[in-house]
Amino acid sequence: MKTVIVGPGAMGSLFAYYLISSGEEVWLIDYRLARVEKIKKEGIKIEGVSGEHHIKPRITADPKEAGKVELIIICVKAYDTEAAIKRVTPLIGETTTVLSVQNGKGNLEIIAEVVEKERVVGGTTAQGATVLGEGHIRHAGLGETIIGCPTEASSKRLEAVAALFNRSGVKTSTTDDLKGLIWSKLLINVGINALTALTRLKNGQLLDYPGTRKLMAEAVGEGVKVVEAKGVHLSYPDVVDKVESVARATAANISSMLQDVLKKKHTEVDYINGAIVSEGQKLGIETPVNQSLTYLVKTLEASYDKQIHLFQGIAGSSKE
Repeated sequence: MKTVIVGPGAMGSLFAYYLISSGEEVWLIDYRLARVEKIKKEGIKIEGVSGEHHIKPRITADPKEAGKVELIIICVKAYDTEAAIKRVTPLIGETTTVLSVQNGKGNLEIIAEVVEKERVVGGTTAQGATVLGEGHIRHAGLGETIIGCPTEASSKRLEAVAALFNRSGVKTSTTDDLKGLIWSKLLINVGINALTALTRLKNGQLLDYPGTRKLMAEAVGEGVKVVEAKGVHLSYPDVVDKVESVARATAANISSMLQDVLKKKHTEVDYINGAIVSEGQKLGIETPVNQSLTYLVKTLEASYDKQIHLFQGIAGSSKE
């Protein structure tokens, strides 16, 4: 299946490795010309739980160079989804499917505003990856990928994508309840990502401190109230317990939001904790913990440069 992956970050590079290693034709699309040239020249290095590997993918900043494809995988941050799908519309032919396994709420809706809803497949992945540098990732953890489709008209596309992933080594199953799957994964991110970004703790360390553990439970609890009010069926009977178990299972992981903060990049907090706040406002449900976490992460983003100057100033004024 001829595939385009939009975004050669951690997950985009990991999926490229799996698909290329199984003999599939894969193109990477990247808007950053310098990174395109670097990956063209040096390829992508993968290390971690799957071993050490090196691939030389086709990569371009011009989507038209790839031609029509059968599958487009969107692997960009949620705030770049609209630009990403619009960028690759020239690649869409009669049989093209668009897949998103991104973090956050709203990605599928954004994609479906640009392409027909019947083309869209979405889901979640428990695969973990970290960017170590341009064209260099660590495969941090193995896990199942679960995908579903918003309409019955997408069912054949769904099965084709699942078959592709499974024969490429990405353990994948399908679900009839895509909405419940997306919201269930969102609540896991709600409980972990912002707290790790603010404390700079790894996932498992959040459980070591009463304060972060309590805030995790309260943030997730607000999310559960919102989701239940929307009539969405969650995948787990005890969501707080599930979030804690995920934190334990990924104890050594650096969450994607913490990776963004460490690199002084824009985060996806508006699409994670912020999504709970915005949905709560529509339903008349107060979400003070998620509101506070969202405010704090956005303040952290806005003050990256000031933090550096502040710490340097303190160090420079020390008499000890």
